[in-house]
Amino acid sequence: MPNITFHTKHIFSALLLFLVFGIQAFSKDIKQCDLLIQNGIDAMWEKDHVKSLELLTEARTLAEKNHWYKQLFLATNNIGANYYNLLDYGEALNYYLESYTIAVKHLEPKYEMIVLNNIAILYSKKKDFEKANEYFKKAYDIAVENKDEVKIGLYAMNLGNVANETNNLKKARDYFNESLPLLKSNPQFEILAKMAIAENDLLQKNYNQAQVTAETLLKTTKDLNYHDIGISLLMILSKSNFEQNNLDLASDYAQKIFARKPNLETKVAVFKLLSDINQKKMHFDLALQFKDSIIKAERELNEINNGRAFENNRVKFEIENYKKEIALNEAQLSNERKIFYSVLAIIIIVVFFVILTLRNLSVKHKQKKLIAERNEQIISLELEKKKSDNLLLEKMISEKETASLLEHEKLKNEIEQKNRKLSAKALYLSGRNELIEETLQSLSKLPEISNNNLLTNHIQTLKSHLKTDAEWDSFITHFEEVNQTFLNNLKTKHPKLNANDIRFITYIYMNLSTKEISSMLNITAEACRKRKERIANRMELSSEIPLYDYLSTL
Repeated sequence: MPNITFHTKHIFSALLLFLVFGIQAFSKDIKQCDLLIQNGIDAMWEKDHVKSLELLTEARTLAEKNHWYKQLFLATNNIGANYYNLLDYGEALNYYLESYTIAVKHLEPKYEMIVLNNIAILYSKKKDFEKANEYFKKAYDIAVENKDEVKIGLYAMNLGNVANETNNLKKARDYFNESLPLLKSNPQFEILAKMAIAENDLLQKNYNQAQVTAETLLKTTKDLNYHDIGISLLMILSKSNFEQNNLDLASDYAQKIFARKPNLETKVAVFKLLSDINQKKMHFDLALQFKDSIIKAERELNEINNGRAFENNRVKFEIENYKKEIALNEAQLSNERKIFYSVLAIIIIVVFFVILTLRNLSVKHKQKKLIAERNEQIISLELEKKKSDNLLLEKMISEKETASLLEHEKLKNEIEQKNRKLSAKALYLSGRNELIEETLQSLSKLPEISNNNLLTNHIQTLKSHLKTDAEWDSFITHFEEVNQTFLNNLKTKHPKLNANDIRFITYIYMNLSTKEISSMLNITAEACRKRKERIANRMELSSEIPLYDYLSTL
């Protein structure tokens, strides 16, 4: 009996040491997970997205395995932020929705607010303002429920911006008036709210008030680069002066925007504004130059988007490889643990076998029972191995499915990019023809035009720039390459359509306005409308079904 007590004390001591070391290991693991997340966030701000995604993926795997929901939320949410910065909004939305589920099930309301705001911003970027309003409103309601004044003000401002975008100006003003006093503790947010109010005044045609507010903020704001505040204020000033026919001043403000190094999307908006200003000033040559600048900027933007799409796919491919390496490391670690446990079990069995030879029958009976329990543990380990193998197989299947989805997304992106190029070319032809026609109309009103050979030659030159059949042939060739299925279905279902009908339908399918189509075909808007009705009748469509909606179904 003394020997049994002695061994029992040793067993309890060993268990106590195991418990202490286990707690230390747990604490070390969770700190390591937090460090991975922080390093991943730092890499994201440094725009090293591959490294950031690798670190955050490793942290996410560790957190998911140990059910650390806060760390799992932070890792998942910041993976979504990486894809947002890479302009891969679809992938970003998937991770944001996953982090939202984690926040709702396991975390405090403040985490739910964070991801709801991220989702709403994402929908705003995609111009889906209905969804953006829905998620901003959810975040706002949670902030109100938790009496978080700064967050209430911030989300109210975001709701006001969405209302501005959807031209619900009175509702937008109510949100801004609510947010402004709540954001006084945060000067940067307060400036954004005041700027949003100026934008609201501009939309409500209170041009003087919008101009005064923008000029004041431009003079008093210290950091004009924060959220491109300087660019937004100059744009408000330019637009307000344009609407008041202060065209020279509007042009000066628009030109100042270029000094602040705007992105290509902003450049396109500025070029369009300058084109409108010069067209209003009857400076048609400059207006044409700025329209050409729009086309050039949009082409550069498409090239950048193509590069980003390639970069996104490359990042996803590398992350998938990294996940595969993690899975292999986990499998190797699991095998090592199994070997360790097997060796440990063998040692224990041998020790107990020696004890069995030295003790009486009662002790032998107890030792046999212990051996049986150890055998059950071995069987459990084998079952765990089979489970691990099944999980590995599932991961391999998941990786193949992901590769297929990537290929599908790549093809989809290529089609969208080609359609954007076609739309840009069509709109360019429309704008060019419209401007040339307006110029010809202005010149034709001059009484001395018939006696001036120089003006007559200029008019003939302008007429030569109108769209030709050769340009249409080039356009339809590119359209057929991108939308072959649509044209085949159209010709099959409606064989009575001639080439001119198909040409007209192509422009409608690209969602061009009646004004743009009439300009490209060099006909009046009324003739364009009647032609649309004749084609609908020839296709035997009901008058209740819009032609564009029907074409979309093909």
